[in-house]
Amino acid sequence: MTLTIRKLLCAAIGTFAFAATTHAADKLVIAATPVPHAELLEFVKPMLAKEGVELEVKVFTDYVQPSMQTNEKRVDGNFFLHKPYLDEFKKKQKNDIQTVVTKVHVEPFAGYSLKHKSLAALPEGGTVALPNDPSNSGRALLLLAKQGVITLKDPNNIIATTKDIVANPKKLKFRELEAATLPRVLNQVDLALINTNYAIQAKLNPVKDSLFIEDASSPYANLLVAREDNANSPAMKKLAAALTSPEVKKFLAEKYQGAVVPAF
Repeated sequence: MTLTIRKLLCAAIGTFAFAATTHAADKLVIAATPVPHAELLEFVKPMLAKEGVELEVKVFTDYVQPSMQTNEKRVDGNFFLHKPYLDEFKKKQKNDIQTVVTKVHVEPFAGYSLKHKSLAALPEGGTVALPNDPSNSGRALLLLAKQGVITLKDPNNIIATTKDIVANPKKLKFRELEAATLPRVLNQVDLALINTNYAIQAKLNPVKDSLFIEDASSPYANLLVAREDNANSPAMKKLAAALTSPEVKKFLAEKYQGAVVPAF
């Protein structure tokens, strides 16, 4: 190999190495439920790419695996839960690994019925379906109490259970089911309390299709969550900034029409 060719090769290799270093990106893998969480993450991907962060979104349809995989370091964080759920998860799993990075949005919880056009029309002995995880079950019962359907021992207890019902004038029966299945049983019950992410997936509009809905002051803001070891990493901070940007606020307003509202 001549000296000239060797110099050219070395220069080419050096240029490639410099380009690779210049364009190398931090990578984040975030677990999320499909709607609206994964959609929001996909929306901010180009923003993060400009900041040198490669974002991979792992989509889950349940409420357990995203947190488990965060703790097991199989993903860097998750985006799907609210603080009452996170508190219950920590208590149940007996760990304090996950930490809140930022509040992003609120998905107002709502009650739906295919059989009745108003709460007043609920029949005596009717069946009401609730999510079966403690925080969302309590949230559903608090909303029912606020509508005057039932009375709870403590109307502020966010983890109330059906055992805390002290008055049930219509003698309603309660079925606790996995949150993701609730839209599918709507035709089998008189009323179902459904998380907005699952309602949207089922083509239900919480604003137009529900009998009643939480107001925007709901304390159940959805969170970007990470482990304590990476919550303050530059890449995670950039993701938090992107998810609370004016662009995301506009995206929420235009895409979800009040079904999902900013918490920032």
